[in-house]
Amino acid sequence: MLARTADSLFWVGRYSERAGNIARGLSASLRMASLTPAENEGGEWQALLLASGTEGGFRATHPAPVARDVVEWLTLDTANPSSIASCLEAARRNARAVRTALTVDMWEAVNDTWIELQRTGKDVVQDDRLAGFLDWVKSRSLAFNGAAADTMLRDDAWRFTHLGTMLERADNTARLLDARHAAFASNSPAHHVQWQSALRSVSAMRAYQHVFRARLEPTRVAELLLLRREMPRSLRFCYSRVDRTLAEIAAAEASLCGDCRDLSGRLLGRCEDARIEDILARGLHDFLTGAINDNIRLGAEIGRCFLVG
Repeated sequence: MLARTADSLFWVGRYSERAGNIARGLSASLRMASLTPAENEGGEWQALLLASGTEGGFRATHPAPVARDVVEWLTLDTANPSSIASCLEAARRNARAVRTALTVDMWEAVNDTWIELQRTGKDVVQDDRLAGFLDWVKSRSLAFNGAAADTMLRDDAWRFTHLGTMLERADNTARLLDARHAAFASNSPAHHVQWQSALRSVSAMRAYQHVFRARLEPTRVAELLLLRREMPRSLRFCYSRVDRTLAEIAAAEASLCGDCRDLSGRLLGRCEDARIEDILARGLHDFLTGAINDNIRLGAEIGRCFLVG
């Protein structure tokens, strides 16, 4: 496969996943902010900016994380390369470059989303319309993932699209937990809203209830989102998919794989060999910082070995 084709497929997967992740995070933060005392509301929006990795850019143009400004920044502000509008535009641009490598259903999922976005005005993220817009973004992200899962041949086009999706998903889970890591240091009821927000940000409330059948506890929330192999947004699940996909690519392109397998194996091993009690005892922040940094290194190494630029 041409490097520029692999590059576009990888970023279609990443940008489509990122748009859905931003929408989920915003939905959870809107709910949690309504339950938080007014004087502490800014902390919820601060955590969302940290989880999205866009706090630096936001702070450059905004003095404080106020709800209206954060919502605009993360939804329609094209000055933010990780806003929903920017992600959907970038996903469509990359998809258009490799249209023949995508199935009809995948292309329609991306293109129809972009067309619909062009028809919306800025009022779509105002007040009572915002929740509906975020639900629409989540549904479009699911439509793309479903089309990819159900219609793509399991060849290199699938592998690079899936690789981008799983790497982006792992990064999102690590960042949203790290943004709230202090709330996992104790079993205080005061932190209950933070654990709930973390679960809602990855649509995992029902998964938690199904797995544990118990009230929320920080140890179990962290275990679900870090180490449970059956949870499709846990670090362990995502890194197992990344490692397996790289193994399949390496089988055909061993000379190009560089340090990718070593890095992915390290990330996966860190989750497979760990106990949640040990992670929390040593410091959740340190564990997640290591994962985020290695995730960045892995993305850069994948780019160096396989992709353009």
